[in-house]
Amino acid sequence: MPTNEVELSRRKKLALDAIKRSLGTEAGEFGATLFATHHLDELDPSYWQTHLKIDKPKPAHVLELLCLQSHWSDSDEEGIDTLDFGLPGNVSNYVLSVRFDENGEVDEISMES
Repeated sequence: MPTNEVELSRRKKLALDAIKRSLGTEAGEFGATLFATHHLDELDPSYWQTHLKIDKPKPAHVLELLCLQSHWSDSDEEGIDTLDFGLPGNVSNYVLSVRFDENGEVDEISMES
């Protein structure tokens, strides 16, 4: 797990940037793209109106709402940790999990429940 708030902030920014870059790419097919399109199909327009002030957002708009839900470390591998991002308001049990490697760089992004 990041050892301090500065490192957590750095990883949070790296994770969100990587999520946004992966949208619409082959790498994001089962991560950011699936997360955004799933929630566009499942959530009521009133949710989007409340949070984005629009009824029919684009997938990129969904990712702008992401907030850190949790972060945790893999106890078996030193330096490996994961940040989980979800939508505000506990409207879904799905998160985008961003796994970091031992060098503190994004290793994997996946949609998890």
